[in-house]
Amino acid sequence: MLVSVAAAVAGSALGWPGRALSADQPPLTADGPFTRSTVTEIARALSKGPFVPPTQALPAAIADLNYDQYQAIYFKPEEAVWAKDGLPFQMQLFHRGFYYKDKIEVATVDDGQARHLAYSPGMYAPGKIVTNPLPTEDIGFAGLRIHGHINRPDYFDEIVVFEGASYFRSLAKGQVYGVSARGLALKVGAPDGEEFPIFRAFWVETPEKGSDSIAIHALLDSKSLSGAYRFTIRPGLPTAMDVEATLFPRVDLTSAGLAPGTSMFYFDGNGRQDFDDWRPEVHDSDGLLIINGQGERIWRPLANPKTLQFSAFLDSGPRGFGLMQRDRDYDTYQDYNASYEKRPSLWIEPVGDWGKGSVVLVEITNVSEVNDNIVAYWSPQEPIKAGAEFAYSYRMFWGNGPTLPGVIVAASRRGRGDLKHPSPIRRFVIDYVATSVVATASNAPAPAPTSAV
Repeated sequence: MLVSVAAAVAGSALGWPGRALSADQPPLTADGPFTRSTVTEIARALSKGPFVPPTQALPAAIADLNYDQYQAIYFKPEEAVWAKDGLPFQMQLFHRGFYYKDKIEVATVDDGQARHLAYSPGMYAPGKIVTNPLPTEDIGFAGLRIHGHINRPDYFDEIVVFEGASYFRSLAKGQVYGVSARGLALKVGAPDGEEFPIFRAFWVETPEKGSDSIAIHALLDSKSLSGAYRFTIRPGLPTAMDVEATLFPRVDLTSAGLAPGTSMFYFDGNGRQDFDDWRPEVHDSDGLLIINGQGERIWRPLANPKTLQFSAFLDSGPRGFGLMQRDRDYDTYQDYNASYEKRPSLWIEPVGDWGKGSVVLVEITNVSEVNDNIVAYWSPQEPIKAGAEFAYSYRMFWGNGPTLPGVIVAASRRGRGDLKHPSPIRRFVIDYVATSVVATASNAPAPAPTSAV
């Protein structure tokens, strides 16, 4: 009873009644008081009712945008939130259209007050191929991106992007985008299809002058659950994120993936004979690194399998895991445009004891480098029960991966080991290198240490 009352109060303070959503309700991000628990209370209230997806209806003028037209709708940098305030971060908003039809709400938070950000066509500069005028009503957004001083003190570089379902991506100083993350993975590879929760609303705290971090609150929602997330983002090398999440399942979650990372692996030096390509290797990540609860290191090179492939690494109290781009040498890829040697690794460090479960690696057959086919996440051993409140925290590091003492795997190779044998022997060769050599010989700066090792 106390939970229901608290949820109703939180919802009323923001201008909506809580419990269930309908098309005629005020925005989730309506103006009103805001605290660290506001999104948690909204998620708790939503979970008590059935899932109502955000509207995908678009005005006729933008209902049928093709890829080129959508890409031609530029956000004007001078219209960025806080662009005129002399703050260390700025925010831009993605236009709806093409694949991104869900209406996403955004608000800023300042001095404990949320302020709804309304869409305006004046925020955007559409190219000539966009022949229809942009809508004038408040149609919401497709997502957001944060800019800050990550490479130079006189330029606002893109630091993090939230767009599409619960996907987001970031990078470190001197890097380009590659691996992505999600708020939550549900039913990955399930025969009846994967479920994709949506970050349907964001509340972004106005940063203070001179601050090196920015906080973003996000409301997750799907058929199976609602959830509240808080991201504290500190750009640099690495770019670090503190993530605090609370899930409110509508049904028992038997295949939830916590802290999921998504990447692309096309081919490397092993088995590249199946690929007609001029480049030696093509991938955003080349291996899964795990430091389990006993402190043991596991390095699993990635593959592009012939069929869907699952691998589970049982553990209790994991110290860290993530998808790594370990090879930082341009000559390994020889692709000036893609710059695969500059793609970030994504390292996850649980905060507290995550108990028993497994790190799951999913590898999907990939026929093109434009497709993400790798997923890695933590799967709890016990289902997360309907009606429960499941809170957990973790840290994300986007950069070159954790600094590991001693030696690491530098390369893995395989091939025929004895050509004279009637049944050729397969030979596997693993190269190790001292981490001190990696730190001094790499083209990229040495990775920053993390608390996992």
